[in-house]
Amino acid sequence: MSEARQTRLKRLKMRSMRRGIKEMDLILSRFADDCLLQMTADALDTYEDFLQENDQDLYQWVSGQRPSAPQFQALVEDIKAHISSRPR
Repeated sequence: MSEARQTRLKRLKMRSMRRGIKEMDLILSRFADDCLLQMTADALDTYEDFLQENDQDLYQWVSGQRPSAPQFQALVEDIKAHISSRPR
């Protein structure tokens, strides 16, 4: 039996908040709060795979220090846009 959508969203939000480095905790928890609910099942699959990656790599991707892995390029662009649209 597959996981219920609400359960999956809660799990992904928790995984977004409990990262290895504080910067990624902040970036991904805000992104998850604002964006996960509207994501399709395929987009959630990609996000879940993204969360499996090393925090140091994720930070370099979302900060523009290094290009992201190709399978995450669109997601990383969405996260970058989300970061730049939030008030400081």
